[in-house]
Amino acid sequence: LEELCGSGGKDSSVFINDVRPDIFRHMLHYIYGGELAGSYLKANAKEIIDAADKYGISSLKLEAEASLVNATTISVENMMDHLLYADSKNCAHLKEAVMDFIVENKFDILQKVSFKDAPGTMISDVLAAVARVEPKPINDKGSDEDQLSVMRIADLRERVHLKGLDVDGSRETLIAALKGKPMDWSMNV
Repeated sequence: LEELCGSGGKDSSVFINDVRPDIFRHMLHYIYGGELAGSYLKANAKEIIDAADKYGISSLKLEAEASLVNATTISVENMMDHLLYADSKNCAHLKEAVMDFIVENKFDILQKVSFKDAPGTMISDVLAAVARVEPKPINDKGSDEDQLSVMRIADLRERVHLKGLDVDGSRETLIAALKGKPMDWSMNV
């Protein structure tokens, strides 16, 4: 927001045409310590995610994403739309919910859904979802670091938060942060 206002005097105007006024007003309310009603988050989740993503308000984006996931019924008909939206806005929790749906409904989806527009990272996300539901072989103990690739997004975000790092980002970004490795940001765009 500071970039928008620039060094203009207190009498200068800033026009914001890409966010509905009520969304922007609620976003400002949130920035200054207010809370948004759950019903408002639920009814406007995607628009709030879009605005919070654009203006870098990660905590609001994550709250709106959680509300969207809780309020959304994923179906064979809408799963690809949700997947593409989740990928475009870096909504890892929504993407994980779609992946869980894909694993649970794989046979029906294979017959009815085209994946030609699917994001390139989808294969690793599907495999992570499958690995979470498959029983682990008894002799495969794996290290804690190996387990990061199959952890739920909420668990990854909690670990990243405990390290004092930003919890917004893709599965790959969160894992890289936990491993202390620099992220190739071209993968995360």
